Amino acid sequence: MRKIIVHFIKYPVVVSVVIVGFVLLGLMGVSSLKSSYFPLNESRNINITVNYPGASPAEMEEGIVLKIEDNLKGLVGVDRFTSTSSENFANIKIEVLKGYDVSIILDDIKNAVDKVPSFPIGMEPPIISKEIFRTEAVSFVLSGENVSLRSLKEMGREIEAEIRAIDGISQVEMSGFPDEEIEIAVNENKLRAYNLTFQEVSNAISANNILTSGGSIKTPEEEFLIRVKNRSYYGRELDYVVIKALNSGEKVYLKDIASINDKWAESPNRSYYNGKTSVKFQVNTTNSEDLVTVAANTIKYIEEYNSSHHNVKLDVTKDSSQVIVERTELLTKNALQGMALVLFFLALFLKPRLAFWVAFGLPISFLGMFIFASYFGVTINVLSLFGMIIVIGILVDDGIVIAENIYHHYEKGKTPVQSAIDGTLEVLPAITSAILTTIVAFSTFFFLEGRVGEFFGEVAVVVILTLTVSLIEALIILPSHVAHSKALSTQQKSYFKTVAKGGK
Repeated sequence: MRKIIVHFIKYPVVVSVVIVGFVLLGLMGVSSLKSSYFPLNESRNINITVNYPGASPAEMEEGIVLKIEDNLKGLVGVDRFTSTSSENFANIKIEVLKGYDVSIILDDIKNAVDKVPSFPIGMEPPIISKEIFRTEAVSFVLSGENVSLRSLKEMGREIEAEIRAIDGISQVEMSGFPDEEIEIAVNENKLRAYNLTFQEVSNAISANNILTSGGSIKTPEEEFLIRVKNRSYYGRELDYVVIKALNSGEKVYLKDIASINDKWAESPNRSYYNGKTSVKFQVNTTNSEDLVTVAANTIKYIEEYNSSHHNVKLDVTKDSSQVIVERTELLTKNALQGMALVLFFLALFLKPRLAFWVAFGLPISFLGMFIFASYFGVTINVLSLFGMIIVIGILVDDGIVIAENIYHHYEKGKTPVQSAIDGTLEVLPAITSAILTTIVAFSTFFFLEGRVGEFFGEVAVVVILTLTVSLIEALIILPSHVAHSKALSTQQKSYFKTVAKGGK
């Protein structure tokens, strides 16, 4: 270690090259980091969802869930599974052990479900899928004075499509309204008049409201695909569905025997904003998308939309990127205050140039950390920023000790280069052990199980990387700068002696 320290002190040009490398690579590293609300981790959860219309929670549990759970027992790689049964619906959540490939476990679970001997008649096929983490970026509502919910929904569909078309945004959810239904109220007297039954009406509607493939027709020139597309989405489209053809040649249409209306489902699923009917939107991000960028683009769209529409308005109810921006500002503020305090107190007791080179280690340490952060999967989030704020308070400690000790050796009459060498080597064991003990303390986060370990592990990565770079900067870069700066120049030393004598 002595040879390395001596080499960098005697050849300051090498130190300058190292600094330039830290600055350039660090700026490239920080620009490549994505932002997210929490650390990004691959999901280790698998969900099995089952729909069985008309079934009670007890029927879902006994007839479906227990059968699936019996086949899941003993699967390698499965930590545990929990289930929830409700009316018409059941969900089984499976947690995969750390270290196992989720895709392989997913195939094993599909095979286990396929081995279930029988399911109740009428049950829809179970859906088995890997859970995908999505982070809420921005939530907002669409509302207006005296605007119906149906109109808000139609405008909301347009807004949803426009936001989804923005580059970098793929996850948009719209809610706040019940499902739409087509109500067909059959008149019993008219059924009797035409000698019809309710089942005949139902069969006629089903036969005329289909969307299916009809195969293909091959010709010598080309092949034609046949597709029947006759599905109705609005009540008025069902008015002329033929229910029966009379002997006289006349046709009985659906509108002749029933009233057809578009209506909302009987559900309390409605949202209000400031007492007005509204539609809710939620823009989410995946692990491959940047939270701050998505939020900024969404806010920009909202501002443009409000400026061009007057009867309706978009209002932001939650902006998760604001927390990231505020913590980044806090980090910058703390860093500047820390550098100012270092400059002030070291300049007060030692020399301004020494204070400058000690404070110079703060940005170098962070730039060095950003070089390697992306390789460890670090993102700009609430926990990584928390780790950066923590480490600011302990970054310059080693630099202060080394700079002060170098100056102490210089006051003994040694040359600047020799003072830098002796002063650094003298405190090398103490500085190294102090940094290593802090690193060991934070490394315990890596051994925590579950989500706590995954989340706070990123705090440990940030702190360990920053402290390691700060140790390198304090042992290699700082002594070289101090040795070749005017802080240890003979002129400055004699100048202060002259001032002191003059003061007497």
